[in-house]
Amino acid sequence: MAVPSGFYRGVSAADRVAQRRARLLAAGLTVWADPQVRTTMTAVCAEAGLSERYFYESFTGLEALLEAVMDTIAAEIEETSRAAAEAAGLAVGDDPIARVRAAVRAFVDLLLADPRKGRVAIVESLAVPKLRQRRTELLRHLAHRSALESREWLGSQGRSAAEDEIGGMLFIGGMAELITAWLDGSLEASPEEIVEAASRALVGLYR
Repeated sequence: MAVPSGFYRGVSAADRVAQRRARLLAAGLTVWADPQVRTTMTAVCAEAGLSERYFYESFTGLEALLEAVMDTIAAEIEETSRAAAEAAGLAVGDDPIARVRAAVRAFVDLLLADPRKGRVAIVESLAVPKLRQRRTELLRHLAHRSALESREWLGSQGRSAAEDEIGGMLFIGGMAELITAWLDGSLEASPEEIVEAASRALVGLYR
């Protein structure tokens, strides 16, 4: 049977591009998180096992790749936390505290499973001047989502939307500093202590 045009070994051209992009993103995370390796396009391509030609197929330059790594991590944090909260809601019913704790637990578990993600998104991104603005945008997006979800789970309690946004920024900003201290070893705490403290803080902001 003839292979359809644009397919190679049963994989379409678009899928091959997507696969190479995913390899570059994974390599970018590995290289960026390694303090022993200078983060360059050459190092990323070597880690991915791809030539620079394929790098430019997906990214305009190194900073574009690093920004995409940050965006991917932020999306994973958001999706994972939201899914955990929804699962907790189904499991225990109308228990907003359980939802908050499940969302925070999912975030902490994500960092425990792969500490590189927290390090590059929260810590290493500050060292790249052109990525600081994107880091700020992502933190504010997560703060906005936190505000919306807290209103959904905990109710408005007479608060204004602006008060919710302030609470979200306080929580996410505090979490960024907490995770930074935890990852760099200046704060000694168990995952359970982080989860409990962060959960209490979030509930306290909205109750």
